[in-house]
Amino acid sequence: MIDSILAEVSFMPGIILFILAIVVVVIIAIIAKFFKTWLRARLAKAPVSMSNMLGMWLRKVPYPLVVDTRITAAKAGLNITTDQLEAHFLAGGDIVDCVLALIAAEKAGIPLTFDRACAIDLAVKGTAKTVLEAVRTSINPRVIDCPNPSTGQTRLTAVARDGIAVAVRARVTVRTNLDLFVGGATEETVVARVGEGIVSAVGSALSYKDVLEKPEVISRTVSDKGVDAATAFEVLSIDIADVDVAGNVGARLQAEQAEADKQIAQAKAEVRRAAAVATEQEMAARTQEMRAKVVEAEAQIPMAMAEAFRNGNLGVLDYARYQNVVADTKMRDAIAKPDTPSASTIQ
Repeated sequence: MIDSILAEVSFMPGIILFILAIVVVVIIAIIAKFFKTWLRARLAKAPVSMSNMLGMWLRKVPYPLVVDTRITAAKAGLNITTDQLEAHFLAGGDIVDCVLALIAAEKAGIPLTFDRACAIDLAVKGTAKTVLEAVRTSINPRVIDCPNPSTGQTRLTAVARDGIAVAVRARVTVRTNLDLFVGGATEETVVARVGEGIVSAVGSALSYKDVLEKPEVISRTVSDKGVDAATAFEVLSIDIADVDVAGNVGARLQAEQAEADKQIAQAKAEVRRAAAVATEQEMAARTQEMRAKVVEAEAQIPMAMAEAFRNGNLGVLDYARYQNVVADTKMRDAIAKPDTPSASTIQ
């Protein structure tokens, strides 16, 4: 019993030494893994502790990217911690674009905080735009075509009060309004409002000649409407790039109206003709009906005469006189009719 206890006591230092060896190896491996990145951050005066890098590695965050981004920010004079960068990365943002956007804004004198840049970056996630592009547009304004050529339409058609259509193409110079970029209306809203203003300006002109002579009236009218209100952009200028006559819409509409009136009149005339034909057919049917009644009445005469013979009300002499009267009537009708010329007489 005593010998076994002594054996266990003599075995304990070996276990402790083995555990300490494992711990030392792990520490050396961690130092070897993170030393290069830690030294790079230390030399760039943007120190990051190894414990932070270990925590990022355990959380599956690319610590080299976070450290390099912090170094870029520190070199530009920005005080951004690794916790802020890691939090934005875990939220699905692009930390590199955010830092580059902050650097560009600071160099241009545009007030922009890290939280605002992160909010813009998350707002444009899933689109073709980036927070860096938004800051660059705020620094260097860009031009938007109205209407947007991607819709397949290159000009916007509006009709003046004299009925002449005018095709207009405008170019809108805008820059990003970072304060309203999150929650503000998009580029499509600006294009729609500019198009609405162009149609209104051309429609209020007395003649298309006024529009052709002074196209700046359109841009001035559209600018006065405040098309950039509650949008993510600030409109700097609205320039009319092209104005042309599209056609005489008023005359075409009048011609189409006249054609429609003609078709309506033809339809009404056809209705009246059909009614007249129906009336004529009805009268013909009634005539045939009356003739049938006459024939029916005439058919009663021989029957009445026969009944008179049977009853003794009509004698043979009376019937003979009746026949003579009928024959005399036929003869007189034949004499009264004009003679039909024969073929020899015609020759």
